[in-house]
Amino acid sequence: MAPRLDFSNWWAKDTRKGTPVVVKMENPNYSVVEIDGPDAAFRPVEKSRGKNAKQVTWVLLLKAHRAVGCVAWIATLFWALLGTIKRRLIFRQDVALASEKLGKGKLLFTVIKVFLATSLTILAFEVAAYFKGWHYFQNPGLHIPRTSDIQGLLHLVYVTWLSFRAEYIAPLIQALSKFCVALFLIQSADRMILCLGCFWIKYKKIKPRIVGDPFKSDDVEGSGYEYPMVLVQIPMCNEREVYEQSISAVCQLDWPKDRLLIQVLDDSDDESIQCLIKEEVATWNQRGINIIYRHRLVRTGYKAGNLKSAMSCEYVQAYEFVAIFDADFQPNPDFLKQTVPHFKDNPELGLVQARWAFVNKDENLLTRLQHINLCFHFEVEQQVNGVFLNFFGFNGTAGVWRIKALEESGGWLERTTVEDMDIAVRAHLNGWKFIFLNDVKVLCEVPESYEAYRKQQHRWHSGPMHLFRLCLPAIITSKVNCYTTSNLWRLWFIYSILSTLNAVILQIPIWKKANLILLFFLLRKLILPFYSFTLFCIILPLTMFVPEAELPVWVICYVPVFMSFLNILPAPKSFPFIAPYLLFENTMSVTKFNAMVSGLFQLGSSYEWVVTKKAGRSSESDLLAAVERESKTTNQLQIQRGASESELTELNRLKEQKEVAPTPVKRVNKIYRKELTLAFLLLTASIRSLLAAQGVHFYFLLFQGVTFLLVGLDLIGEQMS
Repeated sequence: MAPRLDFSNWWAKDTRKGTPVVVKMENPNYSVVEIDGPDAAFRPVEKSRGKNAKQVTWVLLLKAHRAVGCVAWIATLFWALLGTIKRRLIFRQDVALASEKLGKGKLLFTVIKVFLATSLTILAFEVAAYFKGWHYFQNPGLHIPRTSDIQGLLHLVYVTWLSFRAEYIAPLIQALSKFCVALFLIQSADRMILCLGCFWIKYKKIKPRIVGDPFKSDDVEGSGYEYPMVLVQIPMCNEREVYEQSISAVCQLDWPKDRLLIQVLDDSDDESIQCLIKEEVATWNQRGINIIYRHRLVRTGYKAGNLKSAMSCEYVQAYEFVAIFDADFQPNPDFLKQTVPHFKDNPELGLVQARWAFVNKDENLLTRLQHINLCFHFEVEQQVNGVFLNFFGFNGTAGVWRIKALEESGGWLERTTVEDMDIAVRAHLNGWKFIFLNDVKVLCEVPESYEAYRKQQHRWHSGPMHLFRLCLPAIITSKVNCYTTSNLWRLWFIYSILSTLNAVILQIPIWKKANLILLFFLLRKLILPFYSFTLFCIILPLTMFVPEAELPVWVICYVPVFMSFLNILPAPKSFPFIAPYLLFENTMSVTKFNAMVSGLFQLGSSYEWVVTKKAGRSSESDLLAAVERESKTTNQLQIQRGASESELTELNRLKEQKEVAPTPVKRVNKIYRKELTLAFLLLTASIRSLLAAQGVHFYFLLFQGVTFLLVGLDLIGEQMS
């Protein structure tokens, strides 16, 4: 249909004056038009009067087309999901079962299967009772029928179940749910306090600042700033995809070459990767960069052992600071100039931590959800703790340490898989202060597959609990150094909301220990995965079959949505993903709970280190630099056609190495049994809530069950169109 053009508004701008005119035509083919005024003929026609039957038909057809398109899209998505379930779950095409560790992993899977079998049995009773007309479950306050009202054996069994449920099962679930709700509210209050602190920082524009320009020299000889000796370490292990870009970025740091040493700490057990890294180091060494290659024959202690071995070198004693970058991190050339000057005239400062930025945050849905979490971690948690407490957990990379602080705190220890958190806690107990720079960003990657992300989260949540067992006696018995007077008001800002005992606030060492034990470890590392898994994955499905212990709507809907909204504020562009974020966080609680228990009770997987798989994503500037290097290499090949035979042989060898690429391995999707079992459990509970006409519970359980299903079938990391 051609668009309707209405220019009457334009014409009406030109007003005319005159007397009313009546025009009569004798020709019967023309109608009589009466004009009351000069503007009457040019007024805009009402939309209702301007539409004819044909236009209304077209509008209805367009709306019907949109509705059909939406339904077709949902049907296509549902059909694709069914096809994936058939292909991966039934026929097992290009899939493999995710391996479960002995002990806690299989025990949790067994418990979930028992819950699923019990739920299916109870659902069968509920469906039978529903069709029989025994609607006792729709109202928990209904009285149980008397013996004279019993209608057969099935009715007797159902009434017996109601009595047993109300007297024995409901009180236990109510007590556990109240406990989890209390933990949930405490953790939500902690999140709100952190957000208030972040808003206060933004409002007051509080951030660590460098006084003056330390690199500005007043004379020709440049005596304005004495560059300290800086050691840069790049620990890596089998990092074929990212070793080149990380070494290249670190070698381009803007710092005097005679005041900088780069250590490439390679723990690779693949000889081909070792050769590639050696050649890259040799290339930069020929360009005048002070860089060395170190390789350990025995990989003990994982990353902590690698760093400890590198710090034992004699030449390290000549250096004052050490910067650490993981293999996928790409610092900007001015990184050291933005971080090292903060140590000047601040002898109590032990660590300067920079923020992470992600080159692949928009790769798929999984990376977007990780970006939301990490933005909140850096923007809120790290920044608030750094400003108000001068303490936070070291992120293991993109930070600069004072070597003296490392040595006085005991150096790198190989006792846990979270060596970064370990050294941060010990340095904090020794009185060293930390600074977080939110405006200094270092590019890196986030895992693009659920398998890699799951292993990373397992290490990040089992390690802190293992460390908590080891550090708790030292935290309690340590003689903690007091805060300075200037930081008392900052400490009060955080804890005055949580306590009314104002007299105790002056006991700074006690509160410093309380921060480590109660907030840093228990609340944010133990309570969070415990209540999230227990409340939303266990108690909520059970309450559908035990309506006496039904959770209120604000617990399963209003408060979680509000907290998700707070978590997503540091990444406002991710606001459309607030619903998937909430559901996915509940899904990840299974992995986090499993890891937390493994670390707390020192099970087999608590000291397991799996290198996070990288994709080798590069930033735009890195791609441009790569193109420039490629053009330079082409020009050199054209110039060196008259070179000697040995040089030509070397060039041909390098060319062959670049052309011979490893055969791409076909991706095999994993099937995660715990997530799939929980998906069926939640979907079963959603059917029960549908029978009870509980709308909010039904939709939440349905969408949460579908999320578990997508994760269990390894669909959460698929590429976005």
